[in-house]
Amino acid sequence: MPTENPQPLWQPDPRRIADARITRFQAWAAEHHGAPDGGGYPALHRWSVERLDAFWEALTQWFDVRFSTPPTAVLGDRAMPGAQWFPGATLNYAEHALRAAATRPDEPALLHLDESHGPHPVTWAELRRRVGSLAAELRALGVRPGDRVSGYLPNIPEAVVALLAAAAVGAVWTSCAPDFGARSVLDRFQQVEPVVLFAVDGYHYGGKRHERHDTVAELRRELPTLRAVVHIPLLGTPAPEGTLEWAALTAADTEPDFEQVPFDHPLWVLYSSGTTGLPKAIVQSQGGILVEHLKQLGLHCDLGPGDRFFWYTSTGWMMWNFLVSGLLTGTTIVLYDGSPGHPDTGAQWRIAEATGATLYGTSAAYVMACRKAGVHPGRDHDLSTVRCVATTGSPLPPDGFRWLHDEVRADLWIASVSGGTDVCSCFAGAVPTLPVHIGELQAPGLGTDLQSWDPDGNPLVDEVGELVVTNPMPSMPVRFWNDPDGSRYHDSYFDTYPGVWRHGDWITLTSRGSVVIHGRSDSTLNRQGVRMGSADIYEAVERLPEIRESLVIGVEQPDGDYWMPLFVHLAPGARLDDDLLRRIRLTIREQLSPRHVPDEVIEVPGVPHTLTGKRIEVPVKRILQGTPLEKAVNPGSVDDLALLHFYEKLARERA
Repeated sequence: MPTENPQPLWQPDPRRIADARITRFQAWAAEHHGAPDGGGYPALHRWSVERLDAFWEALTQWFDVRFSTPPTAVLGDRAMPGAQWFPGATLNYAEHALRAAATRPDEPALLHLDESHGPHPVTWAELRRRVGSLAAELRALGVRPGDRVSGYLPNIPEAVVALLAAAAVGAVWTSCAPDFGARSVLDRFQQVEPVVLFAVDGYHYGGKRHERHDTVAELRRELPTLRAVVHIPLLGTPAPEGTLEWAALTAADTEPDFEQVPFDHPLWVLYSSGTTGLPKAIVQSQGGILVEHLKQLGLHCDLGPGDRFFWYTSTGWMMWNFLVSGLLTGTTIVLYDGSPGHPDTGAQWRIAEATGATLYGTSAAYVMACRKAGVHPGRDHDLSTVRCVATTGSPLPPDGFRWLHDEVRADLWIASVSGGTDVCSCFAGAVPTLPVHIGELQAPGLGTDLQSWDPDGNPLVDEVGELVVTNPMPSMPVRFWNDPDGSRYHDSYFDTYPGVWRHGDWITLTSRGSVVIHGRSDSTLNRQGVRMGSADIYEAVERLPEIRESLVIGVEQPDGDYWMPLFVHLAPGARLDDDLLRRIRLTIREQLSPRHVPDEVIEVPGVPHTLTGKRIEVPVKRILQGTPLEKAVNPGSVDDLALLHFYEKLARERA
């Protein structure tokens, strides 16, 4: 539990607070929309959730959102699910993403690197030209508003151009990374029935060439709705018969024509990790994403013209969509296509240096891997441009905060953020004007009525509870695809607390206003009534040099008993002997809780993850409870399915 008045690890100086865009926004909103003119961020946040209409109207004016048809209200129906944002308004996301081309045509919009080349710039004018050319070609192919356009692409400029061209036409974008196998891609794309597929012939990763001809051929066979396939020759191979060539579609000097669509018109489809059943096909809107991402990137991340925004991601993760939205603020975005740790663990720091990144985002797992590998980014690289290092994917352990502070530099804004694919944004995280405390997210986001609730729906402070959002956010899904009555959407978030979004995380809201994430509530450990998130166990156990990775599961038994095994994947050369077992148990007992010492510690060949890198906890729990593997998990959503056979065998032996 957070201490009452800990010393902050970092505190923004007065000049930084004064210069922050969120400070200027608050002063302007106070003058024009009745926001509090004092009280700093806590007062601004309180106003933003109590006066949703005033806050979001102020935000659209501050960022000069161009409504081609003005809205009749800010928030029509505010019920969840089903809230109606800016009814009657029309606009276009891509038009806003390319606005900087008018004033800074020759500056870089994109910086692209791969494992052996770069950075290569693409100017704002060139990005706008390519989008204009491709959008015209999509229309010539018969693509109309609402049609789905898909990408089987790595994090390259072509993916950004394709997304923006689809949005310009009013089509609905969806993408998968090329490390996804055919079955995983089809589980996603077959749901939405795309009419166009952009696909690479392969990619380079970890110093190796990975061909994708056969996979693309299978996608073409199994997606009967495709009218066109566009070949992008990353490996230099000729276009297969019946495909179109990327270069030809993007060669014209064509001014983009931006389809003006309703605020809630679909922008893209994202997919949940899909650990059980088919992945949820989550639909988010052009207007909802536009205003939510302007808020997150322009105010919380403090990005604008002159900044360079690098987040290590793939096109199969919502953070790629979030990265592309950096363009909305006039920021140069950095696209890296390659392994996060090639040729060595420090690779991402070299990219931050080479591109002059001002905000560098990565995963908590990467930070901890750097710590374990003895990487010294501040010593070995010029990171003087980096104002902020942000992390997500899982909670950043306290040791990760300390390592960034010690090994990058002391005056570093560390932003641990938490949100979800479900909203393609953050519920809590970065605030440039607040202090950073070890192990904590700075605060809930503006306009996000984030609370921690007990099982009866009572708000909690300084106690662990369910993460809920009690008022709508513009980027909440407008629907799930192929969910005509909305029942699957309702059951995913609103079945526990009617009318309130329950996300499935355990959190603590501290009395200081910060947030602590403890892990998924549906895999939270509950021993003798004391709850603990799995992330707390991982943070403690994985400090031991012998532990490469771990997985802890709490399994309710048919007889009412509770079995809590800890699975450990050992580092090369390590042995699970009596000494290591003793140190694991002692670490948990002393650092966390005697109640959460595992019943057994079991060595495993590896820890399974989703394709976006999250440990698979709930499906393993179900397998250990006797659910057949094929019903406990969608095989196409797992990075290494063979690892799950170990847990399946263990379940049989225990039975």
